[in-house]
Amino acid sequence: MFESRRRNTRGFALTSMMSLALLVGSACGPNPETPAPGETATDTREEASPGSPEALNPGTDALAPPSEETASPAPSSEEAGAPSLGATTQAVTGLRTVAGWETLFLNRWNSEHTSSFLPKSNSLDSWQFYDLAYGIDGNTAMYRATGKTQYLDRALLYVNNMVGHAKSSAALPKSQFKDGYLGWASARSDTLGQEVPLFESYCWRYVTRMLRVIKETPALYGNATYRAQYDKLLAFTEKNMFEKWNKRGANSYLYRVNTHMASHWAYIALDLSRMTTDATKKATYLTVVNNINRDMPNNSSSLRGQLMTSMVNPAAYFWAAEWGSKSRPGQDVAHGNGVMAYLTEAHDAGMEWTDADMRKFVVTLNNVIWPSAGRYANYVDGTGTGTGWFNDGLMKLGRYDIALQRRLETHSVGQNTQFYGNAALNVKLLDGGSAL
Repeated sequence: MFESRRRNTRGFALTSMMSLALLVGSACGPNPETPAPGETATDTREEASPGSPEALNPGTDALAPPSEETASPAPSSEEAGAPSLGATTQAVTGLRTVAGWETLFLNRWNSEHTSSFLPKSNSLDSWQFYDLAYGIDGNTAMYRATGKTQYLDRALLYVNNMVGHAKSSAALPKSQFKDGYLGWASARSDTLGQEVPLFESYCWRYVTRMLRVIKETPALYGNATYRAQYDKLLAFTEKNMFEKWNKRGANSYLYRVNTHMASHWAYIALDLSRMTTDATKKATYLTVVNNINRDMPNNSSSLRGQLMTSMVNPAAYFWAAEWGSKSRPGQDVAHGNGVMAYLTEAHDAGMEWTDADMRKFVVTLNNVIWPSAGRYANYVDGTGTGTGWFNDGLMKLGRYDIALQRRLETHSVGQNTQFYGNAALNVKLLDGGSAL
């Protein structure tokens, strides 16, 4: 993975009502892209506006053993290609180990599962999938860090549940499309009965990332149980996620009105381009990735076009959420998480985003957004008062910088399984040489 990243430095540069979660043991995180009452989540003029996510505090649950909700047999960690934890390098860097992060993860794992993620995965309401994204991401990250299939199995359970509840658009009473694609209706009052691309894409970027883990892990891809689930879920995703919204109108539903919503589709398309065996589909996926990176067909800018040197720190980046805008204060940090979730994975896949880019983003977080303990900006130019919620993307920059990862060890905002899983993955990747 990081071999391809290193190659990119040699020429690969090619609203808002927050969902606040305060339940002890609950995994529900903030929903920074949610439209406010009175707005429509399918309105392409303005789908979301900035807001302030709520911090989650650690739960007090006792350490719980892994549950066995997946009945299908799974290979052992060794059979599934469990990565080495690399204790030697971790000891040299002085970072909290993968095992240390896993202990924190397990303190919340079952309580978040039963109180939040499992019921959301069984919901017929696509709005519930928004928060479910965090559970899929956290479990996938912890699998990548430890190689323990109990975490992958739980992520798979959530996705299989969602797919199992999907219905034909024609059978959804208030659907605005009424076609043959499978999907879900929203139960939110402002989008009641509608099919909402934001809710689906926000979750599905982590579905495709999980599927790519299976594809790129030989012991999983070669295991009949995992391969069957992979084949089913990939086919569903290609047809009833990407093809569905692409054919319904790419300019409206893929090439979204701002950076963060478009980045979800770049993430999904990137993953699909690395899994499909169909050359025509691959070309389509790569076109979407490259368009969002470089040449939006319905806007005068792109993710690359939005970036400029920070006006407060020349080693950092500044960008605005609105296409073509260069005005301060720029992207709000809450939504900026979504952009960074995509950019880190694209960088590691060797696609467009270089080491130099990641260094600038590290400075953006470490010096501009988070200048000192307990001080958090609300915007990427360092202004405003934010909450310090970095779980969904910004904290993933810790995989490139040991000092930033060390700061995350003391960060008290947003501590849940997504935070702990990605912190563990950061350490695993740093141990493998990902620091820039």
